[in-house]
Amino acid sequence: MEQSKNAVEQKPVFMPRVNSDNLVKTDMVRFERHVGFASRQKKKSINDLHQVIRKKYGFNNVLELSSKSGNKLSFLLSPLSLQLTDEHSGGQYSVENIFQASKVFEQGGPYTDLLTAPPRQAKKDERLHDSGQLISYNDFGVEWGIEPLTAFYDWLYINALKQNSQLHEEVMQYQAFTDIEFNPKKSIHCAAYSLAMFVALSKRELLGNVEDPGTFYDLHTEFKLSNTEHLLEEGWF
Repeated sequence: MEQSKNAVEQKPVFMPRVNSDNLVKTDMVRFERHVGFASRQKKKSINDLHQVIRKKYGFNNVLELSSKSGNKLSFLLSPLSLQLTDEHSGGQYSVENIFQASKVFEQGGPYTDLLTAPPRQAKKDERLHDSGQLISYNDFGVEWGIEPLTAFYDWLYINALKQNSQLHEEVMQYQAFTDIEFNPKKSIHCAAYSLAMFVALSKRELLGNVEDPGTFYDLHTEFKLSNTEHLLEEGWF
């Protein structure tokens, strides 16, 4: 019988911080990845990842945000599912739809028709890859720069979650968040990171004025960033 060819892999873990100079601490964790595309293999890998995190940091509750977790809460917290009601239009759209529909490129955008596309389809729209360099975001007329990295995405996600108060009590039980599908080499935007930031802001009682982009920008830059971009700079990948 052929033995399973498991491999050692590393993935980020995002930890809310209350008494430090950053809102989220991002660290890399090595674990055993169970090779294969079957959902049971993914769940084994997630279990191994979380076991390492619990042992290393002494945590009891770690939430996997990807669809591979099989957790209903993870589905509700996914940027594909989590809805934000826009104050300008009154429309309700997923975080993923708004994010993709807000992108402005050198040669086009924002492609606002993506607001009403299926979220997975919006994410893969060819125009997002064929319009040149990303230069900014335009959210219903509100301009966002691409710096600081992840600020606009974090703002979208945190405000969407703030509006969905029925999820807050359960979310606050978790000490760390992961997304085993997230590849830091391909993207810096990760809902698990934004979710950890939401928990940190909530525990610090700083969620009061996050709806205002200017206030959130100041808040975002007040703390030191610890995200996957910094891990890339430190040579983790």
